[in-house]
Amino acid sequence: MTRTLTAFAGDLWIATGDEEEVRAALLAMGDQAQALLLFDDSTGRQVDIDLRGGTAAAEQRGRGRPRLGVQAREVTLLPRHWEWLATQPGGASATLRRLVDAARREGTERPSPRAAMDAAYHFMTAIAGDRSGYEAAIRALYARDRAGFEEAMARWPSAIRDHAIALGEAAFVA
Repeated sequence: MTRTLTAFAGDLWIATGDEEEVRAALLAMGDQAQALLLFDDSTGRQVDIDLRGGTAAAEQRGRGRPRLGVQAREVTLLPRHWEWLATQPGGASATLRRLVDAARREGTERPSPRAAMDAAYHFMTAIAGDRSGYEAAIRALYARDRAGFEEAMARWPSAIRDHAIALGEAAFVA
């Protein structure tokens, strides 16, 4: 699953899409893109992406398959786990990738209520932490009080309010 990013310029929504789509939108904005806030929609946290273009970023990556984004890291398993992995087609790395992808597909149809609350919280803290109603909105969010959540944000710019509601949606469906 590719991550979805959303860009804001102050109170205005600029773009939502996968990293390449958002990068293209930001590159089209030129120097104005430097003043934007960019958020990972799965976590609500602020992120940065490389706007220098594909070749410079690819050259900085380490060994392995840089175009695929492959990263070498350490995995600690018991001997029985290594034995089982050795019998799987494609080897240990391919098997682990398949298992992780399957787990991500099963668990990402809808975010958990807690993950949705946290994503909305991180987004709201970064972009609206000084706005009137912020604390009431956070309390309502974690109390799963949708009406109170929306009421606390009623005077916020619609782009910010709508995105906070979208990020927190799964918190109110349970």
